[in-house]
Amino acid sequence: MLGSSFGPAAVVWTEAGSRARVLRVFLPGRGGGCSSAMRAFPGAVERTCPEMKRLTRVIERLLTGADVSFDLESVALDCCSVFQQQVLRAEHAVPRGRVTTHGRLAAQADRPCAARAAGDALATNLLPLIVPCHRAVGSGGGLGGYQGGTSMKRALLEMEGVGFRPEGRVLPALLLP
Repeated sequence: MLGSSFGPAAVVWTEAGSRARVLRVFLPGRGGGCSSAMRAFPGAVERTCPEMKRLTRVIERLLTGADVSFDLESVALDCCSVFQQQVLRAEHAVPRGRVTTHGRLAAQADRPCAARAAGDALATNLLPLIVPCHRAVGSGGGLGGYQGGTSMKRALLEMEGVGFRPEGRVLPALLLP
């Protein structure tokens, strides 16, 4: 479990040989956090290891606006379909302070007509924050959805320096080409 100004969140992990491997990140809000983790993983016990302590500290820093990065070596992307893995890897590469669109992510996964499927891949992202799916918006710059709610999504983007138009759309200059 980890705390933030957004509320409690949880990281579910397992040991894979001599390494810890992240299975899922539960965001606060909308029934998320620790209670969701315990329902989804009923045999889970609350414990940690040095690797997970480091990871949760980095996630907590991200949730306060710090510029952090994650590698994907210790996460369970193999639980995802090939297409979702491609979308999540492309989303992971979106730099802080910038946003991309579902259509661009679909094109990067060699399925240029699959913007909706790319959005679905992000909506079911098991690793939010580690794979920063808050950095994906609709083609017109609208926020779209987010597992932690749109207010959390906007707050995360604002902490990263993303600006918005008065009607709530991301400034076009911040969209990746």
